[in-house]
Amino acid sequence: MLYGIAAAAATLLLSALLTGVLRVPALRLGITDRRRRRPLPLSGGTAVALATVLVAAGADAAGLLPLGAGVGRMAVAAGCVALLGLAADLRRLRWWVTPAGTAVAAAFVVPYEETGVAAGVAAVGWIVVATAAFRALDHADGLAGTVGAVGAFGAAACATAELMDGLAALLGVLAAALAGFLLHNWFPARAGLGAAGALFTGFVLASSAVFVRAGQGVGAGAAVLYALAAIGCADAALVVLGRRLDRRAVTRGRPDHIGHRLRRLGLAPRAVPVLLGAGSAGGALVAVCVHTGRLSPGAAWWVAAAAAVLVLVLVRRPVTPVFRPRQRVASASSQVSERLRVRSG
Repeated sequence: MLYGIAAAAATLLLSALLTGVLRVPALRLGITDRRRRRPLPLSGGTAVALATVLVAAGADAAGLLPLGAGVGRMAVAAGCVALLGLAADLRRLRWWVTPAGTAVAAAFVVPYEETGVAAGVAAVGWIVVATAAFRALDHADGLAGTVGAVGAFGAAACATAELMDGLAALLGVLAAALAGFLLHNWFPARAGLGAAGALFTGFVLASSAVFVRAGQGVGAGAAVLYALAAIGCADAALVVLGRRLDRRAVTRGRPDHIGHRLRRLGLAPRAVPVLLGAGSAGGALVAVCVHTGRLSPGAAWWVAAAAAVLVLVLVRRPVTPVFRPRQRVASASSQVSERLRVRSG
């Protein structure tokens, strides 16, 4: 217990330090995103992945928090996925490259001896989907870090119930790394997570859930996996449904995610991660109760119903930006000037 607390504290400090130190290199290399019309350095992803892997590997090598062969293999695969995400941050990749790379990494992680071949293939597919859904949450300040930290605590509780101390330790270290990153990512963010950190976090969470439920009931396993990833699944469903209704390409980026639409409802920037973090905590609580047998697998339907209501409420919200009064005047003036220029030309 004492070693776990020390490892979490060290990870939090290391992640916060690395996120700040790597901001300048990220800006110089162009590893940035655009938020509030300014470049946002995506140094948090590298910091979270490095802090998690270094502390977990160091504690394992010292014999303080042994991970075990399977969890160690997962950490290595997650590191490879983070490198793939870093490549996506550096340059635009085709939309299928990161899911394909995630699938290859997941194929080496799934415990087929416990799941069987058919269920193992399905688990690989779930890891790919859940990882991609979590990556899409990195569209608002504090959102991905909050949801990821809550999900890590939920998965760690499930692992602890199964006496998987190594897996619980890795998830605890990941939650601490995300907490350190959030010190820089809370609104207004000074650093972002990026594809590297989002893919790393999503991969660890999804793979950990598969590890915990391997060899157990399919129905309860599906309920636990979904409840832990409910917010990411709701965001993915909202995006796909909204773009299909608008007859737009699903793979083309647009400010139409769950955080964008909640902001359109008038929520403050800091309220969005708090609200969705609370929703993620509710899903994690249901997952833990189903996993430990305190609730039946049917409880996950309540989580799915709440997510469906949220999607249906938000799917028809407009996603075009709202201009302030001065911005409206400036925009109207620019449109008039453009029309006059065209006519005179």
